Order: sequence, then structure tokens, then C-alpha cells
Amino acid sequence: INPQYFCHPDMWWGTLGTIRPFPNFHPDRDAADIQAALERKDAAALVRILTNRNNAQRQAVAQSFQDQTKQDLSGALKKVLSGELEELLLQLVMLPEQLEAQRLKAAMAGLGTDEETLLEILCSRSRKTLQEVAAVYRQMYKKDLEKELKAETSGDFARLVVALLNKAATAGSVQTDVQALAASLSGKKAEAGPWINILTSRDSDHLDKVLMELELETGQTVDQLVEKRFSGDFRLGLRVLVQCIQNPEVYLAQRLLTMKTSLVQGIMVSHSEEDLLRIRAAFLRLSGSSLYSTLQKHFKGEQLLALQAICRSED
Repeated sequence: INPQYFCHPDMWWGTLGTIRPFPNFHPDRDAADIQAALERKDAAALVRILTNRNNAQRQAVAQSFQDQTKQDLSGALKKVLSGELEELLLQLVMLPEQLEAQRLKAAMAGLGTDEETLLEILCSRSRKTLQEVAAVYRQMYKKDLEKELKAETSGDFARLVVALLNKAATAGSVQTDVQALAASLSGKKAEAGPWINILTSRDSDHLDKVLMELELETGQTVDQLVEKRFSGDFRLGLRVLVQCIQNPEVYLAQRLLTMKTSLVQGIMVSHSEEDLLRIRAAFLRLSGSSLYSTLQKHFKGEQLLALQAICRSED
């Protein structure tokens, strides 16, 4: 992708997705085609339809399917599919906030918490999106997301996670914020408080300036400062948050480099209509290979077809 593509004045965040509305869209026809594909157990046809419609269109198809067959589309897919492909197509049929709620729930399930997935979602999503996710989480699981997060975490890390979920919107002066962060590092033990308060309550342009000034003042990168002065989960949390402030697409591309199925599917589906083009460009810069061709080395069959359709094209 040409970097100028992102600097064009007509481009804006919402059009950096890879999945666009399907132009000649007929939900009733799609629903009938899906029903026929389910009867034939034709996974490729299901992939073709579901990856070529945007989320709003998939919701309309699911509604048509329900009207025509009196069955829930997710339930019907579960009967015919299995494994990772089933998981991927079910994620495509969910509303975006349902997917993020499901990913948060999965990160807290079983023994041990997947802190990095919690952080990925909490750091890279806006306050408004997270409020919607929390409301859907309560609907889906009959549990309060904030309470669940508190139960899974402790100490400064718990305070950071809750502050990220409830991001405030407070104005601050760049200089005052820089001084507060620098002062928090000057004692024998670094103080977590100012980092939590400032980094979860200002807009990203302001924070970008604050972090740049802090680097100039200390002669070290923020990552080095955090690495030296903090420890454990809180250190991980700050490092992810700083990356999401400075370069969210680079952070997400690094996550994709693991080629771990749950991450690849979760990130690609949840970012497919927002900024997957940016993530693709960052992936190419980081690894020297395109996301499209890297998928080919790690996945096969209909699952590969689906992931490549979401990725859209070679870079």
C-alpha cells in the first residue's frame, strides 16, 4: 500500500477497512443461498457470502434467514460447521460489540487470564465503544464486566484496567502532564497513579505530545522508562497502552505476527471495517511479507479462503 494513501485529505478512519458494503445486495437471496449451502454442507459457499458482506448486511441476512426458516443463523451454522472455521463464521455473524464482549470473556475463562487480549481491547477501543461492549457483555453473560475484570486482576494493574474500561475525557496541559509523569519516576519507587490518571483520561493527540516531550526530557523512550521502573502485569499494561497511543496498527500487526488462530481471527474480524488496511501496511513493514501471503503459510482450506477474503488482497 502506498503510504500517501493514508495522508489523502478525503481518507478518514472509517474507510480504512478491507470489507466494504456489497453493492448488489439482496438479503433474501443471500439467506436462500445460505440455506441451500447448509443443506449441501458447502462451507466454501458460506465463506463466499459471509466474507463479502459488511456487518450491517450480514445482520440483514441473518434476519432474512430467521424469517424464511424460523431458525437462528448462528445455530444453523453450528450444526454444519466445526472447529476454527465455525468460530470464524460465527464471529462474522455477531455484532462488533458482541465479538469484543466474547473475546473479553474468553480472555478471562479457565485457569489464568490472557492479560494481553484484555489490554488489546481496552487500550485500542474508545470509551463509547467500551460502554457498548460492557452493555452487551451484561446482556450475553448476565455479569458485570467491570466486576469480572476486578476479580481477574489485582493492585495497580486492576486500577489501570478499570480506568481503561471507564476512560475519562479530561483536558490537561501537555507541560503539566509531562512534569507529573517525570516526577512519578523520580522517587525510589515509581508511582503508578499519575500514569493511570493521565494515560486513560486524555485524547490520543494530546498523549502523543506528552509522551514525545517526556522522551525529550528524559533522553529515553517511554518503553525504556516503563521497562526500568515498573514490573509485572502493570508494566505490560503500560507498554501496551503506550503502543496503542503511539502506533495502534503496529501493535495489532505485532499481535498478528504470532499467527495464533484466536488472535488472527479476532483481530481481523473486529478491525475489518475500520483499520485493517493500516494494520496490513504495518504488518508488511514489520515482517517484510504481506499478511495475505503469510496467512497462506499457516492456514488451509476454507479457513484460509475466509481469512484471505477478510484480508482482501496482496500488498
